[in-house]
Amino acid sequence: MKRTRFTDERIIGILTEHEAGAKCADLCRKHGMSEGTFYNWKAKFGGTTVSEAKRLKALEDENAKLKKLLAEQMLDLAAMKELVSKKR
Repeated sequence: MKRTRFTDERIIGILTEHEAGAKCADLCRKHGMSEGTFYNWKAKFGGTTVSEAKRLKALEDENAKLKKLLAEQMLDLAAMKELVSKKR
């Protein structure tokens, strides 16, 4: 997955500047990004706070870890079933 130069906190800060009245073009020039990127961020992070973004990131990380554990367990279970069926 591509790494971004901007953290979630920084993105939310930029969006907050826009909500405070700064123009999109000025913000894009100031922070070195395209307007398309800005509007993608606005769609993803619009209306969230830094604490909500941190909580969401923690939940996504936990979910990924749980999915990995589930996949490993399913693989182990399939291997055990195959082993038992071969013994008979």
